Amino acid sequence: MAAVSLTLGAVICWISLGIVQGGGKVYSDNITRILDRLLDGYDNRLRPGSGGGITEVKTDIFVTSFGPVSDVEMEYTMDMFFRQMWVDERLKFEGPTEILRLNNKMVDKIWTPDTFFRNSKKSISHNMTTPNKLFRIMQNGTVLYTMRLTINAECPMSLMNFPMDGHACPLRFGSFAYTSSEIKFTWRKGLRASVECPKESMSLLQYDLVGQTLSSEIMKLNTGHYSVQVVHFLLQRKLGYYLIQTYIPLIMIVVLSQVSFWINKESVPARTVAGITTVLTMTTLSISARQSLPKVSYATAMDWFIAVCFAFVASALVEFAAVNYFATLQANHLKKQKARQDRLEPPQTAPLDGGLKRRNHSVSYSEPDDTPPLPVFFQQGSAFPQIPQLAGTSPIDVYARVLFPLTFALFNLVYWYIYLAKDPLEMVG
Repeated sequence: MAAVSLTLGAVICWISLGIVQGGGKVYSDNITRILDRLLDGYDNRLRPGSGGGITEVKTDIFVTSFGPVSDVEMEYTMDMFFRQMWVDERLKFEGPTEILRLNNKMVDKIWTPDTFFRNSKKSISHNMTTPNKLFRIMQNGTVLYTMRLTINAECPMSLMNFPMDGHACPLRFGSFAYTSSEIKFTWRKGLRASVECPKESMSLLQYDLVGQTLSSEIMKLNTGHYSVQVVHFLLQRKLGYYLIQTYIPLIMIVVLSQVSFWINKESVPARTVAGITTVLTMTTLSISARQSLPKVSYATAMDWFIAVCFAFVASALVEFAAVNYFATLQANHLKKQKARQDRLEPPQTAPLDGGLKRRNHSVSYSEPDDTPPLPVFFQQGSAFPQIPQLAGTSPIDVYARVLFPLTFALFNLVYWYIYLAKDPLEMVG
């Protein structure tokens, strides 16, 4: 009895397996017949509705990686899934499934839009390990075609507000041969959700991707009017790097140049070396700050800041030159006044020892002093050490200690208010 039950169970199992395999074979045969029927008499050279209405191609983009962005080349790179959807009445079918999920080999057998990216410098369609293409056909003839692409596109930049600038990098695509009277491109999910950029896919070091704007345009060319889809990726530059590498060092150099106002005006070498050193350091920083930028013909916001800082540093050196000049004039005036007083005084009797003078048990010969006085810069490193009336702080230094820091602080207040209060993307929309 047990043997009979075992044999009956095996028979049922084999019958069930045969039914399943047969059902799978029947299903495959049905799909094959559907595909054969769809392609029977199908001409992939003709667009859907050829000779009749306009073919509407709905598009959307999923960005998998954005960046890097090159300021020198004025271009950006992005990796994305580019989706297109249209209706082809010739591909309607009825069968056991609502969607035919096919591979890339079917793409070459039916009509597809001749979409190309107008502002692309270089485009790559991924083919590893097989062409990265998704192709589906719905029962009502709707076709979904998805490709994975890497686009290297132009991004016109205005660097007048650099490094507090923002840019709108465009991506334009449309049909290469069909005019707007034949093919019309639209956004599949509307103007807000048709382009998706997950935050984890961003690989930007100097920028923040703050959003994107979508639009549709009609481009007028000599060969006709063409439907063009446009998406602008809104980029805002990060300021941190430039604060650390450029702005803070520039401010520190200006502050160091103003320290010389507190150094005694008789210390000519110290103040001269400090002024020249700060000027040379400022020149080096200004050159290095522009190495990572294209050679634009206009001044950027950083150029204006560097120019003003350079003016403050150079003015500190000029200020000491003015102090030294007026002090020299005053010293010469005092010397002439003293010489005039000496001529008005009665002459003293000559010493009896024939020119010998004894001072503190030392003997020296006095001779007429006909040699001209030494210039003030060569009197033992001090401008006027032998004139007590010139000792002390110069009035120019007193005013400079107050005016220079206040003016520089006011400049920074106006500069940062103008550029930080301004929306970096206001010029690019």
